[in-house]
Formats: sequence, C-alpha cells, structure tokens
Amino acid sequence: MPFEVVPIINIPEFGDKSAEKVCMDLKIKSQNDKEKLAEAKRLTYLKGFTKGTMLAGDFTGMRVQDAKPLIRSKLLENGQAVSYSEPEQKVMSRSGDECVVALTDQWYITYGEEEWRKMAEECLSEMKLYHDDTRNGFDHTLSWLNKWDCSRSFGLGTRIPFDEQFLVESLSDSTLYMAYYTIAHMLQNGEMYGRDTSLVKPEQMTNEVWNYDFCDGPYPKSSTISESVLNKMKQEFSYWYPFDLRVSGRDLIQNHLTFTIYNHAAVLPKHQWPRGFRCNGHLMLNSEKMSKSTNNFKTLRQSIKEVSADATRFALADAGDGMDDANFVDDTSTSAIMRLTKEISWMEEILESESSLRSGLSTYADKDALKTGFYDLQAAGDEYRFSCGTGGMNRDLLWRFMDVQTRLVTPICPYAEYVWRKLLKEDTFAIKAGWPEADRPDLTLRAATMYLRATIATMRELLKKQISGSKKPNKKASLVALPSTENKPMRGLIYVNEHYDGWKAECLNILRANFNSEICQFEPDSEIQLALKQSNVGQQANFNQVQNLCMPFLKLKKKEALSVGSHALDLKLPFGEMEVLQENQELIRRHLGLEKVLVLNASKEDDIEIAGQHAILLQKTPPSPGSPTSIFLSQNDYCGYRSRWQLFGIPCAHAVAALLSCQFTENCFTVATYRKAYWQSLHPVLDKTLWNESSVNGANLAVEAFIRGKNGPQARGRSSCTRVYKDKLYLQLRVV
Repeated sequence: MPFEVVPIINIPEFGDKSAEKVCMDLKIKSQNDKEKLAEAKRLTYLKGFTKGTMLAGDFTGMRVQDAKPLIRSKLLENGQAVSYSEPEQKVMSRSGDECVVALTDQWYITYGEEEWRKMAEECLSEMKLYHDDTRNGFDHTLSWLNKWDCSRSFGLGTRIPFDEQFLVESLSDSTLYMAYYTIAHMLQNGEMYGRDTSLVKPEQMTNEVWNYDFCDGPYPKSSTISESVLNKMKQEFSYWYPFDLRVSGRDLIQNHLTFTIYNHAAVLPKHQWPRGFRCNGHLMLNSEKMSKSTNNFKTLRQSIKEVSADATRFALADAGDGMDDANFVDDTSTSAIMRLTKEISWMEEILESESSLRSGLSTYADKDALKTGFYDLQAAGDEYRFSCGTGGMNRDLLWRFMDVQTRLVTPICPYAEYVWRKLLKEDTFAIKAGWPEADRPDLTLRAATMYLRATIATMRELLKKQISGSKKPNKKASLVALPSTENKPMRGLIYVNEHYDGWKAECLNILRANFNSEICQFEPDSEIQLALKQSNVGQQANFNQVQNLCMPFLKLKKKEALSVGSHALDLKLPFGEMEVLQENQELIRRHLGLEKVLVLNASKEDDIEIAGQHAILLQKTPPSPGSPTSIFLSQNDYCGYRSRWQLFGIPCAHAVAALLSCQFTENCFTVATYRKAYWQSLHPVLDKTLWNESSVNGANLAVEAFIRGKNGPQARGRSSCTRVYKDKLYLQLRVV
C-alpha cells in the first residue's frame, strides 16, 4: 500500500489490521473485485462491532458496540458530524419508485440491552427449533439487534399509550398476542368480533388484573371483576401457556420472532417462556411462485374440491417442511389418490385371504419389511411382497405392517380412520392409538440387508453389460464381466470368500493394533508404516512394492473405521455371507431373470471347477468379505458334466455313460473318477428319447449297452460303437 495502515480496532481472528488481512486472505487485488469485497465486509463488520476492541482515541479498551454511541454523541456535540440514515440496500416501492429514509421522530426499543439480551439468549437456548438454520438465524439476530424503531404515524395498529400520535408498527406489535388468545373468549363473551363486553369491560382490565392473570401476581382486590371470572381467566392462561410451538415464516426470524422472545422474557416469568418455533419458507405451486397475476394460484378449498382433503394433505406433507420454500405439486396430489386407493384395496384383499397366509416364525425377508417411515415403509412392503415369491407372506407381519402404516399416516391423511375402524376392526380412533412402538434396530440384520441389495444391484449392472456386449467392466464394481456371447446368460455363479487372508489380514491386524476405539482415532501414519515394515508381509519382499500393494487398502479401511467404528477392521463381516446369499437364492434369481443361481465357496476346489474355463477370473479379481465375485454362464459356456449336475440336478448324456460303467457308486462323484472317465473323448448320444428301460432276470447274463457314434464320417481308429458289459444282475440297466 502507498500508505501505512493505522490500527484503531482489534478484531479476534483478524488482528489489529483486519482490512489488510482479509484482503490478503481473499486475494482482493482492486476495487473491481466486488463480490470479494462484499464477502470481506460481511466477515469483518459484524465481528468488528460485536467483538472488536478500541485501540485508539478517548475510548481505548472499550468494546466497539459500547464506544460507537459515545463517539457519535461526541462528534455531534463538537459539530464534526450530522445525523444521516440510508437503507442498507436498494429498496423499491410497489409503485416502482426508489425509497429513501425520512428523518422523523420515532420511539425506539433498545433490544440489545445487555441484561435483557442475556435473558433472551437463555430463553432461546431452551427452545426447540427443529432446524440448525433456524437456531443460527436467531443467534445471528441476537448478536446485532439493538435499537429498533417501534412506532409509525399512519396505518392500522395500536396507539402508543404515552404518545397517542404514534401507532405501534406491525413487526413490533402482537408479540404477546398468543397470551391474549387464551382469555379472549371470556373478554368477548364468546362473540367472535368482540362486540359483546357484558362479561368483562375493557376498563376493568387494569394492570393489576393482567399481572394476576399472566405474571403470577397477587389477587387484585380492587378489581370489580367477579372472583370466579378472574380465577377462570387465570386457569385458562395457565392451561395453555407456555405455548409449545409457534409456526411462522423464516423472514420473521430477524425481527418479529426475535421480538417475541425478548418481550416474553421481559414480561412473563421464566416458566411461561416460549418452548418452540418452527420456521418455514414460502409455498410454491408446481415449482413456481404462487401469483394471481400469472394464474399460478390455488386455495385450500380449491384443492380439497379437486382431489379431496386426504390427497391435499398428502401433497402438503410431501412439499417439504424445512427452511427452504415448500413446493406443492398437483401431480403428487393426483397420484396420492391412486396410491391411497390402491393401498386400501390391497389391505382389503389381504384381510379377505387371511386363511391362505402362512404363520409361524418370521423369515429373513419378513424382518426387513419393518422399516420406519412412510415412503420407506411402502418400498419395504413392495420389496417384501416380491421377495416372498411362492413361499407366501407372513400373516402376523402383514397385520403389523397395516397397523404401523395406518398409525404413521394418521396425522397426514384422515382416511386412516376408515382403515383403522372399518378394516382393522379397532374400537378406538386411530388418532388416539398412539405412535407405533418398535424394538431396537438389529444392526447386523440391517448390514446383511444392505449387503444383499448391493450384491443384487451390482450383479444386475454386470448382467446388463454382458448382454449388451460391453467389454469395459466398471472398475468400482467387485464383479467381473465376461466376454459377450451370442446366447443370453441363464445361470449365475456367486463366489464368496468370507474371511480376509494373506496380506489383507496382516494389514487389518496392524490397523486394529493401532486404533483407539474409545476416541475413534488411529495412531500416526508413521507408526502404522513401521508396523507394516516389521510384519511378515513387509519382510518378505521389497518394502516399496509392499507399500504400493498395501497402502490403498490400509487407507480404505481406515476411512471405513473412522466412519462406522472398529468392526470395519474385522477379518469377516458380522453375518454369514454364504448363509444370506443361499437363503435368498430364489430372490436373486427372480431379480435377475436367471434360470439358476449357485452360491459357491471360492476356497473349495470342487466349487471353483464349476466355473470351468472362467475360473481364471477368480484369480484376476478374487472375492473378499463384502465383495463376492459373480460369473454368468450361457449354454455355450459349458459342456455339461459336473456343472450340469449342479445346475440342473440331472447329468448330461456323457455323464450317463460314465455312470453306467461305475455302477452308481459314490466314487463317480470324485475328481479322480471324473478325470479318469473323461481322459479321452466320447461320442455324444443322439437323443434322450433313445433311452429304454430293461430288466435282467437270468443269472450270469451279460447285457450290452451301446453308445452309438454320430452320423457322419467315422473318427479314425475308433469303431462305430463301444460295448459296455454289466455283470451285476441286481442293477437296473439303461440301453443307450
């Protein structure tokens, strides 16, 4: 800079030269960086006012917010300044004119007074606000709100008692009107517009009466109101106050709602302070601002007439309830009619077919259906109906589902009363039935469910790529894509490895030894690398190669452990992968549209042989806990043999000939017998229809079985048929 900066204010985080520091932090190069300059102002001005300390002048050491009015008064007294006010930003009137600030006499309320502000902060700290953004908004407002002009000279409103030429402006007015509501019906004798004052006249409501009713004051002996009426008013107020919830717009946080907190804290005793605010945005219609000028406007009466109260409330609940603008969508209300009607029809069908439902212990799919929430519960119900298949649904679970579903939807859709009383035959009202009770969630079951869903989703993606002929598998997927074939894959093999082993197991042991589960923190990376270097894995090869191999896995598992806890470092999942997949084989088959699905152990040689020529994929991408490897086979991917016995339950034509020669003994299923039987080529049979059953009655009778050659040129060095002799008379023979 061409001049020396003179520090006058110290701001925490920015020091004595806040402007210089923030410009360097934000890399502001000139006055043309408007957005960065606006951000710099936002960062420094508020903190400078609320937390800054004076470093120069007569008020050195004072807080800026305390020194500012004193400096202002001194400058005005010395004739060195004039009062001037302007809007914080450009303000346009509805007529399209730019607004300026008029200097007029006004009454102010000093909301920022220190002791009063502490009471307001204490009140806010005990309130339920539902959203962090709401609390942050109130905290911010309390930090800057100071004097607020509470009067105006025209319009509607209440006259200021001590200066009736002014009215109380709208944002400052009605901050305690909820308290008035509690006794308004008595002051107006039940007349809506307040014309009947026969029970209590306005002049009878003295300060002593208000103090007795609202502030736990002494009984007003001088009051002309009857004792019974006074006690009734006090009883009404005590019944309704403090209010538990007030719903209002988010734009009122910075003024009217904060005034409500201040005024309640000033007037009422602590046990009558507000307990909760819920702030929301505006309501849009079909993603556009509601406006009569654009004809994008709808009243509650219109919506109820068009789609019913149930559908209207359903769409409003779906529109959103946070700080953002809610969006009422006509399509949602229309589809709600079909959704709710379909749900009632389904319940009626279930109730009529009660006798066909199974009972007894719940299965894996039954338990998973009991998820909380409305849309999640609907999705879980749909998934449960699909997963049951031919096994049928559980009667007790369906009744539990309908009970929970009805209770959950009752606050939103009144149709639940019809379901509760007419269909479920309950004597009470659904609105009085209470919230559904649930046991503690089974985290292991939840993890198993997520594992099953993820496996099905990844298999579906892989199958889709294989059918479309894609040769580029997803690098993030744990399943390996096979080359595209002419025939659609019909059978799926899922290979599972439930335990980490080898270098991965060594890495997990190192991480477990260097993890503090109480504070969920790892030892420094240097110590983990040292432990890796001293381990068996680190000493078996070049350590740089070991690092390249192990560090990505270590980084991944560290991230998982910091997210979900120490069980991410276990050598196996908390549930049996084989058990989960085997129990849901039929579900997986129907999801993927396959003829057969097998769940196999990647560590068993016999299971690996079923993959045939594709077993090499298990070496390229071996399965690990949580990441099974799937292989899809078409009819062209195997000859039959043992895999056909597994997939179909019957042997192929070649296997029949081998079975005939080994007398159906169990040895035929061993690897040695299998390889011995197929050490040379065999001619395939023509057709299974040529198999004929025959029996042998005579003793010492040799029966011949023929395996005829294929039509066409005869293979060199082989006869046209082979004779297989059977001398076991008790065997039933097949002539092929």
